[in-house]
Amino acid sequence: MSITSFVADVAAADFVSVDKDGQPLATLMPCTWVQEPTETAPDGTLFMHMARANKQWESIVDGSRALAIVHGPQAYVSPSNYASKLEDGKVVPTWNYTSVHLSGTVTVSHDTDYLLEIVSRLTDSHEGAREKPWKTSDAPDTYMNAQLRGIVAITLHVDRIEAKEKLSQNRSLADQQGVIADLTQSAKPGEQEIGALMEDKLPN
Repeated sequence: MSITSFVADVAAADFVSVDKDGQPLATLMPCTWVQEPTETAPDGTLFMHMARANKQWESIVDGSRALAIVHGPQAYVSPSNYASKLEDGKVVPTWNYTSVHLSGTVTVSHDTDYLLEIVSRLTDSHEGAREKPWKTSDAPDTYMNAQLRGIVAITLHVDRIEAKEKLSQNRSLADQQGVIADLTQSAKPGEQEIGALMEDKLPN
C-alpha cells in the first residue's frame, strides 16, 4: 500500500503541537491529505478541524511546527512464536506496527467558507461510496453555519514525510512465519491486519 493510500484509508491523525511553555498537546482529528505541492507545502496539505472548545488551537502560533501521526494496525508479538526460541532462548517480546508521520508548519483559521470547504471535502471522501451519499448542502444553511462556528480549521503545510513500519523484518523467515500463524488467528482485528501485512511481504 502506498503512503497516500495509507493516510486516505485511516483518514485520522493525532495532531501534536507545542504551547508557549513547551508543553506538548495532542488531539485526534479526521483529516484529508491533498498532495498538491505549494511553496509552503512541498509535500501537500493536511486539512483538519477541531472543536472550538478544544483549547489546543488557542496555543498554536501560525507558522509554528507541528506533527500529525497517522496510526495503522499494531500488535504485540510473543517470543513464543519464534522458531529460534528453541535454539538458545535469546528472544524477547516486541511490538509490530505501521504509521506515517507528517510534519510541517501549521495555521489556524475561523473562516466559515474555508471551514465548509474542509468539512465538505472530508464528508465527500467518506460518503462517496454510499448508495445515497450525504452532502453538507443537504443541511439547512443556518444550521450548517451554526455548526461551522463551533469548529476551527487546522491546516498542516507538509514538508516532511516519515513512513514507519515494523513487521518483524529483522527476524528469520521461520520466526516471521511463526508470528504470522499466531496473529492471523487472533481475535483482535489489529493483530489480524498485522499478520496479513507480514504475510504479504514474505518472499514468493
